[in-house]
Amino acid sequence: MLISLSLSSLLTLFFIMLIAAGLSGLLFLHPRVPLNFVRIHICIVALPPLVSLVALANTSVNGNVGPWSLDSLAWLMTFFVLAIGLIIQRFSARYLMGDRHYRKYFTLFTFTTGVASIAWLSGDLRLMAIFWGATLVGLTLLIRLNRGWKVAGEAAKVAGRLFTLSWFSLLFAVIWLFQVTGQWQLSLALTNESLAQLGAWERTGINLLIVLAVIIPAAQWPFQRWLIESVVAPTPVSAIMHAGLVNAGGIMLARFSPLFNGDIASIMLLIFASISVLIGSGISLVQVDYKRQLVGSTIGQMGFMLIQCALGAYTAAIIHLILHGLFKAALFLQAGSAVRRFEAPTRVNERSSSLWVMAGRILSLAVGVAFWFMTPGEGYHLISALILGWSLSVSWTQLVAFGEGRMGRIAGLSFLGGAAIVYFLIHNLFYKWLHTSIFQSVQSVQPPMPVVIIVVCLLLVGSVIGTWAARNRSSVSFAVLYLWLVRLGEAKPKSVESHPNYLKQYLS
Repeated sequence: MLISLSLSSLLTLFFIMLIAAGLSGLLFLHPRVPLNFVRIHICIVALPPLVSLVALANTSVNGNVGPWSLDSLAWLMTFFVLAIGLIIQRFSARYLMGDRHYRKYFTLFTFTTGVASIAWLSGDLRLMAIFWGATLVGLTLLIRLNRGWKVAGEAAKVAGRLFTLSWFSLLFAVIWLFQVTGQWQLSLALTNESLAQLGAWERTGINLLIVLAVIIPAAQWPFQRWLIESVVAPTPVSAIMHAGLVNAGGIMLARFSPLFNGDIASIMLLIFASISVLIGSGISLVQVDYKRQLVGSTIGQMGFMLIQCALGAYTAAIIHLILHGLFKAALFLQAGSAVRRFEAPTRVNERSSSLWVMAGRILSLAVGVAFWFMTPGEGYHLISALILGWSLSVSWTQLVAFGEGRMGRIAGLSFLGGAAIVYFLIHNLFYKWLHTSIFQSVQSVQPPMPVVIIVVCLLLVGSVIGTWAARNRSSVSFAVLYLWLVRLGEAKPKSVESHPNYLKQYLS
């Protein structure tokens, strides 16, 4: 009873603070309110994440209060989305100063992050669907914030159509699940007794709808177009989009994890995510526009996250989306510093570098194989071994093999070792923190091992093609591949203007 009262008090305080932040945003819309009020608004916006942090630190067990599911995952994602939103709003106070939509931006931004946090606190399927739909609406409105610009309007249309398909897919899955189990409460609908009522085809159908609802906001192939078009949105909007909303698929799949049993839906998710990893990586390599490079990176990273979910590694997926969100938000907020001054290329001893590259690849192969042999029967560890070995190889090449002299290589080794230690410490901390009864109760059935091996081969083939292309840049095949990836990462012709025509009214 004491824990229940504590949870109720925290929830009540959280909603009071969230409502206060929303009212502050609405008040800021009034033209008579001075622009300096934005500082007060940001202080008010800081209150909800502070309450969620207190709840996260003090909640040691899972609990439900009415239609709300208050566990460590819910409070963690609530704090993460609101804290990232607070940082970005603070950054925007000066970054967007002078924009004609300055007031509207802060109101929409507060609304979008607020309803997104409520969606992850919702233990009722209806509330989850409603607030996630409201999040997608808020994101669409942020993309078309400058609606006088044709390009922004076209990008919002593309995003709106795909978001509508995603939301209806989730809505149909939720209604279908209720029709079979008779439960709107998520925790009750996913018990073994409730799931036993699902036939094989019903379970597969619901899972396929959830997968469709997830891969669209995650910008996975073949639905990546909306994220590519969205680069016209203000940079702070892109920051919250890539850091706190695009990666929501991992949370949703974690919530519905008891439904997935390694059936065709998991296999389809694995295949689509693997293709997205290759396409996203290719787009990020060929694009010269900094924001489009980040878009390609996000598509690939979300593919890796969904691969983890398809293999039942939900804790690893949550850790991945949090670390990726922090990293990608930082990259977007420093996008203005991406243009570097011209520097004369330094000469590199190619023979020495080749030996160091070969040593790095041998080390990466040994580390990956060792990690795989620790648990050779699990598909997740096979994928993890591949990612670990590939990441070590790339990092070694950039930091050590191409280091400038002995001191440069020593510095690269030191940085690589320090980064590895910090990562493993963070990973172990989050793993212990998130390994609550929610994940302990999930008996995930992984896809068949042959499917996992096919995915590994697909990723390896993509890596081989990339290496071959880098060494045969004068070939016709390289030109075809390069131009295809460039076209894939560009906006549609009707979404491009040589000049922002909406500015003409200010020049006349």
